[in-house]
Amino acid sequence: MTGLRVRRGHWMPTSADKLEEARHRSGDVPHSSGSLLLTTSHKSDGLAELLRSVFGFARFRANQEAVCRAAIGGRDLLLVMPTGAGKSLCYQLPAIARGGTALVISPLIALMEDQAAKLDALGRRVARIHSGLDRSVARQACVDYLAGNLQFLFIAPERLRVPGFAEMLAKRKLALIAIDEAHCISQWGHEFRPDYRQLSRLRTSFPKLPIAAFTASATRQVRHDILKQLQMRDPHLYIASFHRQNLRYIVQECEARTQMELLVPALRHYAGESVIVYSPTIRRVEETVEYLEESGIAAVPYHAKMETPMRRQNQERWMSDEVRVLVGTIAFGLGINKPAVRAVIHLSLPQSIEQYYQEAGRAGRDGRQADCVLLWQKRDHVLLEYFIGKISDDAERERASGRKRVISRFADSRGCRHRQICVHFGETPKWESCGSCDNCGAKPEWLKKEIVTVAEPKVATRKSSFPPTPSPSFYTPQLRSEKPRVRDSAPAEADPVLAEYLREWRRNMARENKVPAYIILHDSTLEELCRRRPSNSAELKQVPGIGEKKADVYGAEILQALRNCGDGARATQTVTREASPAEQTLRLLHEGRSFEEIGRIRARQVSTIVCTVASLIETGQIKLDAKWISPDAQPLIEAACLKQGVERLKDIKEAVPPYVSFEDIRLVVAHLRAENRVRAKTA
Repeated sequence: MTGLRVRRGHWMPTSADKLEEARHRSGDVPHSSGSLLLTTSHKSDGLAELLRSVFGFARFRANQEAVCRAAIGGRDLLLVMPTGAGKSLCYQLPAIARGGTALVISPLIALMEDQAAKLDALGRRVARIHSGLDRSVARQACVDYLAGNLQFLFIAPERLRVPGFAEMLAKRKLALIAIDEAHCISQWGHEFRPDYRQLSRLRTSFPKLPIAAFTASATRQVRHDILKQLQMRDPHLYIASFHRQNLRYIVQECEARTQMELLVPALRHYAGESVIVYSPTIRRVEETVEYLEESGIAAVPYHAKMETPMRRQNQERWMSDEVRVLVGTIAFGLGINKPAVRAVIHLSLPQSIEQYYQEAGRAGRDGRQADCVLLWQKRDHVLLEYFIGKISDDAERERASGRKRVISRFADSRGCRHRQICVHFGETPKWESCGSCDNCGAKPEWLKKEIVTVAEPKVATRKSSFPPTPSPSFYTPQLRSEKPRVRDSAPAEADPVLAEYLREWRRNMARENKVPAYIILHDSTLEELCRRRPSNSAELKQVPGIGEKKADVYGAEILQALRNCGDGARATQTVTREASPAEQTLRLLHEGRSFEEIGRIRARQVSTIVCTVASLIETGQIKLDAKWISPDAQPLIEAACLKQGVERLKDIKEAVPPYVSFEDIRLVVAHLRAENRVRAKTA
């Protein structure tokens, strides 16, 4: 696949690669010959009406129509578009328009469930097959597919390895095949999944079926590999700009102590708004949640070692705005489509620019201004090297090392953050300064006021710190770049009381239907309801985000809620102070609960509970109970403390037998410190 050039949205063989590259370096592709954006409206074919009636939108967002028409026309395509720009609609609308069943291949259960829930809320017939479901559900999905009762079938890539599954799919005519998170196909991608490589068989199994691949983060090398692996024929390649103007990138090197001192004022700055805090390890997740709650900031944890029901409950509490701050590992996020996230805060260096762009990009999906904050420490390099060292494949380990070098230079750089990200993905902006990152003068007030002893970033050249991206054997111009559609703050609401009343109604509906609040209605739709105040069904259907199905299901209740608020009703709000983590643990200890039981009840690791108990012991709120310590461990620990002191637990651990745990040491040391404090007071 060499020597490809764009013409009216598709690719044709040519030797004029350099000419196209020169045209692309301007940063924008004109709308004339060579543009990927189709400007013809085609209003007569009913596509706009389908967009309005099903999805509730009066017009396409930038570049969506061109991609949809290519997919409807049965063309293979690859779409690279930032998170929140509307990729999902680019396979959902064509699938509905083409009729039949669309096969959607998705890498994560959360991603699959999110898309399925949204389509179900729109009245589409959807089924999904993945390892988290009972086998009877998978069998019923196959029965419904063969009976022609499905519009969308979601599967994991591993499902194609199941004997007979591809043959079953071939018994009916599919509308199209959509591959989400397509960068997982490429060994050069930051989330390479070996099971995605088998997707190359799709062309053999379904030679005439259009294949559409979608991703938010793919370099030129990855894009080339995707097209090659999927054996795409004469593909349309659409690449939107990687510049998300509504995001503000803030990168700050800090020390362990100052990191938490910065995090608290940052979260207070975003009080009442949804925030994701990414922590590098499970232990750091739990420590951060405990620290925040002791600081009066409600937060919930999310990590792989939590029991599934509790992890799901915490996610739902955050999605429904019951708790605004979620602290998680990178296990959280993919497939989480919450539009109104005002900040994503990383507490360590990500493994790559691609990972950072994807995770930070979960902020501001509603198009409003949002912050992407990276608070990193020098010790993060050690943790990244540790993870890299655990990679067994030599080639992949070398690629991971290369990605680490790039993210390290990004963190140290004094150049424009937005520009560096664009250049990394093969885009060459015309501008040098964005005005929306820390290096271009856009530091938030909480960072200016609260920073104490933070290391100064290394001085680097203003020039981009990224090495030139090697050009693949073809070049692709970008989709048209729009003017920024950033909204710095929420539009003025005609009635704040009405806004809260509708949010409370939405929270209740989300609980009843067991779906995230945004599945019911997006924040932008609630704001339009406040401004327009529709009084009948016809007016309601003119509100963006309310299609025929949502008007049928929720219309009467929305209109009644608007009338109720007009008559003086108010959203029910009960303000109660939740017990702090220490208070909760203390109460459960008094009830005679074991550390393991307390951990399950509070959705925390036992090590976290032990830390809380140790704090309670050291502050004199509770006495050490001998049954909490391993048999015969206490005198050994106390003897070691006489020699080593009570400051460094690691030194004490080296001086006691191996069966004595850090938990044992932590509790006994807390007891000794409490006794020392008492002696000091009485001396």
